[in-house]
Amino acid sequence: MEFDGAADRPGTRGRIVMLVDNGVNGDSRVQKVARSAAEAGWDVTLLGRSPHGAAQTWRLGPAEVRLLPMPDPLARRRHEFRRAWLRWPLAYPPSGIAAHRAQWVRAWQTDIRQREAELTLAVRAGLAGRRLERRRRRLRIERNATHLLRRWVSLRYWMLTRARKGRKLTGPWDRLYTWFWSTVQGGRAWRRLEPGLWDYELAFGPVVDELAPDLIHAHDFRMVGVGARAKVRAAEAGRDVKLVWDAHEFLPGVQPWQDNARWLPAHRAHEREYVPYADAAITVSASLAELLRREHGLAELPAVVLNAPDVTGEPAVDAAPAPELRARCGIGPEVPLLVYSGVAAPKRGLGTMIEALPQLTGVHVALVVNKPDGPYVRDLLSRAEALGVPDRVHVLPYVAHWQVVPFLSGADVGVIPIQHWPNHEIALITKFFEYAHARLPLVVSDVKTMAGTVRSTGQGEVFRAEDVADYVRAVRAVLADRERYRAAYDRPGLLEGWTWAAQAEILTGVYRRLLAGADPTAAGAEPARPVASASGVPGPEPVEPSGRPAAGATAR
Repeated sequence: MEFDGAADRPGTRGRIVMLVDNGVNGDSRVQKVARSAAEAGWDVTLLGRSPHGAAQTWRLGPAEVRLLPMPDPLARRRHEFRRAWLRWPLAYPPSGIAAHRAQWVRAWQTDIRQREAELTLAVRAGLAGRRLERRRRRLRIERNATHLLRRWVSLRYWMLTRARKGRKLTGPWDRLYTWFWSTVQGGRAWRRLEPGLWDYELAFGPVVDELAPDLIHAHDFRMVGVGARAKVRAAEAGRDVKLVWDAHEFLPGVQPWQDNARWLPAHRAHEREYVPYADAAITVSASLAELLRREHGLAELPAVVLNAPDVTGEPAVDAAPAPELRARCGIGPEVPLLVYSGVAAPKRGLGTMIEALPQLTGVHVALVVNKPDGPYVRDLLSRAEALGVPDRVHVLPYVAHWQVVPFLSGADVGVIPIQHWPNHEIALITKFFEYAHARLPLVVSDVKTMAGTVRSTGQGEVFRAEDVADYVRAVRAVLADRERYRAAYDRPGLLEGWTWAAQAEILTGVYRRLLAGADPTAAGAEPARPVASASGVPGPEPVEPSGRPAAGATAR
């Protein structure tokens, strides 16, 4: 089935397709953006990547969510399909035969144990004779053979594993490879360095074309390419499609998601190639907006849409009430409780919270994280065990985004112990606003923007990142006078500006500006123009017939 734009959807302001490279669940910004746009009258379809390889669909308020299966054969490097003859000559070929052989040996050993059990039962039943003795000798030979074969298979499997792990694309050859293709192909080098980015295009592109949107909202650096190429194809077909790029992070400051020399240069090249196709950009902080303008030579500052919580959004009619944090932890109201909510990763500094517990008598920690059973969380729990405080650490899964604020309000202090990374310095992260609306006093590390805000508002204490002693000082100070820190939230207008409702107005303002000519509900709407509004929202730029922005429109 094909769609032909807003004209075929009377009563809507047009169709918006949103693109994100995750499974949507757990990404509160993506969910709020989709729901707000749909509630403002647009026909919204949010396309994400299925984590299980099977298509899924559901409703997020009036917005439709569709998770697409995305095969990713291009994510594997060519060397992963070849045998490492020189380094590991006995390794199995990387074809899947290693797992097959290992499983076959285990099956043979299981069969031998079964036949030995039957032989034992036969002897107990009083049976004897040469036939049983021959069976016993044959089983003994087979058992010895399986031991030898298992060692041989294990050796070859181990060599295959070493061959796979040994090549991390970080050595001199890989740096030379990255330099060569970056020099030869310039901004197009990502096609050689990170061909797996094409997997996103091949999975999402045809679906975007089928939906025939009036506007594409591309979340972050991987999806801007998918959106830009769809915009070009639409222009070729005679349709004008607007592209909004939503930059969640400053890519040059991102810690590479894969341990190789190619990942960051490739993704930066990909982003630089496709950002010029965007008709408008939005991001999460004013500092990041300035960085993006300098990085990409943008003619206008991106609009700032904070990662503020939706404190007024209504859950679904049949939605369960927010669970109680202390009940989940199994503790009473008199127990001091520190909470961290967010991604569990070493650079988030959760180890500082665990290391400090022996010095914080009676204090408990709740970690509300994305992967409660992940290896990093297991390491934290092991460390808590070694420190003698395992009963004071509680690991909990995420709750629905409309439950976050009431759920967190059960704690005494909200903690943000993140370490010094470029993207940590330039924005107020989601959990900062969630803690604020839960009226929690804060203990935060001394990353630039967040520390400056906390010192300015008086809503908490700042400690030196990764300094356990200074963290203990900050926690003790806040616990000693919680109400003084909570009083900071009584300042007129503070929390009101940190709500999603205020941010949704900025978001929909961008959409209205770009789609003014196509919006059937906007009577007498002024045509979109390439001029920034007072809030810094850029208007659309002239587009050539190819779909690419006209020279000098977006970049300067």
